Amino acid sequence: MTSLPAGLESSPWAPLRRPVFAWLWIGVLISGMGTWMQTLGAQWLLVDVPNAAAVVALVQAANTLPIMLLAMPAGVLGDSFDRRWLLFVVQVYFLVVGVALLALTLAGLMPPVLLLVFTFLLGVGGAVQLPAWQASTPELVPRHQIRAAARLEMVGINLSRAAGPAVAGLIIASAGVPTVFALNALSVLPLAVALLFWRRTPTVTAVTRERFSPALRAGGRYVWHDTSVRRILVRLSVFIVPAAAMWALLPLVASRRLGVGAGGYGVLFAALGVGAIVGALVLGRVNRFLSTNATLSVAGVALAAALALLVLVPNVVVAAGVLVLAGVSWTATISGLVADLQLFLPRWVMARGMAIWTMVFTGCQALGALAWGVVAEQAGLTATFVAAAVLELGAVGVGLVWPVADAGETDPDPVVYWSEARVSLDPDPATGPVQVTVTYTIAPEKEQAWLAAMRHLRRSRLRTGATRWELYRDADRRDRFVEQFTVSTWEEHLRQHEGRLTAADRTVEQTALGFSDPPATADHLIPP
Repeated sequence: MTSLPAGLESSPWAPLRRPVFAWLWIGVLISGMGTWMQTLGAQWLLVDVPNAAAVVALVQAANTLPIMLLAMPAGVLGDSFDRRWLLFVVQVYFLVVGVALLALTLAGLMPPVLLLVFTFLLGVGGAVQLPAWQASTPELVPRHQIRAAARLEMVGINLSRAAGPAVAGLIIASAGVPTVFALNALSVLPLAVALLFWRRTPTVTAVTRERFSPALRAGGRYVWHDTSVRRILVRLSVFIVPAAAMWALLPLVASRRLGVGAGGYGVLFAALGVGAIVGALVLGRVNRFLSTNATLSVAGVALAAALALLVLVPNVVVAAGVLVLAGVSWTATISGLVADLQLFLPRWVMARGMAIWTMVFTGCQALGALAWGVVAEQAGLTATFVAAAVLELGAVGVGLVWPVADAGETDPDPVVYWSEARVSLDPDPATGPVQVTVTYTIAPEKEQAWLAAMRHLRRSRLRTGATRWELYRDADRRDRFVEQFTVSTWEEHLRQHEGRLTAADRTVEQTALGFSDPPATADHLIPP
């Protein structure tokens, strides 16, 4: 097993020594606690309504549904607008919605349907915030601290998830639900203030802002055609689906297998959070000796063991120890994959890529929880957890067949190396489709090596803007080839010239062009 390239690991606390990251991380932590407090408060208001079980469950659905519906559009916003101000506007939105929720609750004008609407509205803000925040991490810390920053974010998520409901429960018991709603509204202020002090340097210098629909398509196209990003998302999917059994069925394990009540369940849930913190502390050292793929494999095997042991251990203390192991495994996998994604994604599509990550993450958790719930009803808890463990081992096997690429040497910063498009007129930006042809002259003995290089160039063209790519041989000249790729509009093609290409794209293209003798020539074809 090989270690990570030098420079990609750092002290687990190093990102917190950077004031901007530290204050923003604290702000996100407090805001996350407020969100969990609001969720618990909303559920508590609904415990006595008719059909309470179904209505209370809808609170969580109203929180997560906006992420599924709006993550990708939110990613477009995160790539199109200054992320600092976008995040600040979201905090103002949270404050306004939170104050309105508080006022109506105090006035006794909060029926269940309206409470669900407000919960959904707060979820909309979360859906917009998440991709922009995740895409901001590479701007806040140097490249070698991204993995440590990802682990700290996992720690923050687990701390807010554990502390938020606990604090809300105490406040509801002593001061009532409106106080919880008031604290949720105020919880956005630390992040808003921290954002005002962030002096962000824009990372994308396109001449004009991308239009919404083309930007939406461009984000999906990039992820679809980038092999490294696709593999990260596949690894995420196959890990999350079996792991979802743990999150979905832990209350049943606590009550039916271990015979404990709410307090015991709280201990088990807290053990997962402890595992996340332990993971943040030890994984930096582990990654100095293990590659990313080795770490993911070990974490997958550990989680499979935890899933199987969780329904076999005799008491809550041992189960808590198993869940600490599960928490370490969860943090190792999720933080490792999200850091790799942040390392691979170019700046121009960072928020859209993180939005797709969020959709896959949330969707797999939701579908996995539903599926494992059905299986548990039919087969029982023990068989369900054993099946999940076996499936998790299968996920490790998938990782061995399709390993995640090494992100150590990638450079996602834009590189403008194409010369200005050679045209005798000034096309309208909306003109399209645009066809670019590149003519190569390739010696027969170099043909196979060149064709292999062109397969890499095809992916580069498609992920940066091309909607179609083809390669032809001249029927009259055996050594003459014509590459054709189509871009939807002239504006989209100019974006390839101005900031979508990276150093990796340049290397791929220069390799392919280097085979041509004489040098390749390019032409642009536009509709009359």
